[in-house]
Amino acid sequence: MTYEIKQDGKFKYIEEGQGEPLMLLHGLFGALSNFQYLIEHFRKTHKVVVPMLPLLEMDLLHTSVGGLQKYVHKFVEQRKYDNIHLMGNSLGGHVGLVHILKHPEKIKSLILTGSSGLFENGMGDTYPKRGDKEYIRNKTALTFYDPALATDELVNEVFEITNNRLKVIKIIALAKSAIRNNLGEELTNIKQPTCLIWGNNDTITPPFVGKEFHKL
Repeated sequence: MTYEIKQDGKFKYIEEGQGEPLMLLHGLFGALSNFQYLIEHFRKTHKVVVPMLPLLEMDLLHTSVGGLQKYVHKFVEQRKYDNIHLMGNSLGGHVGLVHILKHPEKIKSLILTGSSGLFENGMGDTYPKRGDKEYIRNKTALTFYDPALATDELVNEVFEITNNRLKVIKIIALAKSAIRNNLGEELTNIKQPTCLIWGNNDTITPPFVGKEFHKL
């Protein structure tokens, strides 16, 4: 299934269905295909919105969790969304957390799937050598329950990014920003109903992270 990518000013996004908005925030190496089943299911009852986060398009100074949150806020204001059900995966969850803490008035509920914000393992303790496509394929596959979801298209995209010096610098900047921006002391300020979804075999944000979120 392919979806029309709409544009409103500087914002690119997908918008499918009618009803209260369900906004999906993708992670660092997220592809639209990651959300295909969610879009198809929830478009029947909600207005499903997927903003294209400019993870690697922002200037280096603003390449951070905070910079992405500001982008999401401006997008929400531009599109005049309200009563938003906000769902974020991995880094997208972290951005969603910062957003709900800063702008709770427009958020009706929060869904986090394998979110950063307390702990993230990232690519592990090694970084791929340039040109090591098999390494990229294996690491990309680790982010999915079903390794087949690490399609050639996604692997090629990640491979291209890791062989672009400026993009690598921005990835590192985002990773460091996520580590610095630990939200452990602020989570009790979130009053909206929140759903936590974690995989038992998640190696990027292990299950104990979800349990820590639940405690807080």
